Amino acid sequence: MIGRVAAVTDPGRTRRHNEDAYVIEPPLFAIADGMGGAQAGEVASRLATAALREGGANGGGEQRIADLIQEANRRVYDRSSTDPNTSGMGTTITVALVEDEYVAFGHVGDSRAYLIRDARMEQLTEDHSLVNELLKTGKLSREEAETHPQRSVITRALGTDPDVDVDTFSVRAESGDLFLLCSDGLTDMVPEDSILDVVERNRDDMDGALRALVKEANRGGGQDNITVVAFEIADHAPLVHDGDTREQALPEDQDTLTETDAVPVVDTAVVPVEEIQAEDRAMRRRHLRRRLLAWLAILVLLAVVAVVLYGRFVR
Repeated sequence: MIGRVAAVTDPGRTRRHNEDAYVIEPPLFAIADGMGGAQAGEVASRLATAALREGGANGGGEQRIADLIQEANRRVYDRSSTDPNTSGMGTTITVALVEDEYVAFGHVGDSRAYLIRDARMEQLTEDHSLVNELLKTGKLSREEAETHPQRSVITRALGTDPDVDVDTFSVRAESGDLFLLCSDGLTDMVPEDSILDVVERNRDDMDGALRALVKEANRGGGQDNITVVAFEIADHAPLVHDGDTREQALPEDQDTLTETDAVPVVDTAVVPVEEIQAEDRAMRRRHLRRRLLAWLAILVLLAVVAVVLYGRFVR
């Protein structure tokens, strides 16, 4: 059964608008991180989460989640295609549906789902991002990935195409499990071991734990909107909302920056994996050509030296 649930969202220290949105309607939970010019990202994330709320859970596990996400994608894509003010907008989406002994997930983008069990945290979702593609191919180390300048480039998002490829999977839940859904405004600012430490230190106060995570993300720079949704699996405890789930303001000692001193930020961009792979192949061809030309130049130089030496020898 579902025990305590909580959610918190904050604009961070550099963004003027909060483009994150979430759903906390047990047994359905979700988080969406919008992208686009002006306030289009906000429109995309709210369209997506509205589609989830209106569709509802109604059982069905992974297939139900996939259907809900496809409907959310359709709404965002249709709006983006017909409204010039929102052209090119999109959003990530990470959805969890609790059913019986399992939690089913659907995922698109680089927001994340984590499982905290027995004081250990595991990332359940895979980032659909350029950095993750480079990690998988061995072109980046974990340390390099954490500071890569193109961390905001994702390879998959809702609303950019008529259909979207959705990752779906299920996890067998145990009593005491805590699931976190969060936007990259948290994970880009706070290391995973620190996230786990904050949650474990505040385990008896879930709402306090989420507020502490927001505080840590803002202390780390707060370069993006920060949203976290949490729900706990319990044996027989009734459903409890641990704290309110409205949009949270920062503590008074950590106000967001004003419009006059806000730092310009770059919106998330979507680049399909195919384009990344094509660029990688083109780069390899360029490197091969350069090596061939270098060897050719060496051979020519050796030939010239040989001719010169031979001429001296003949004399």
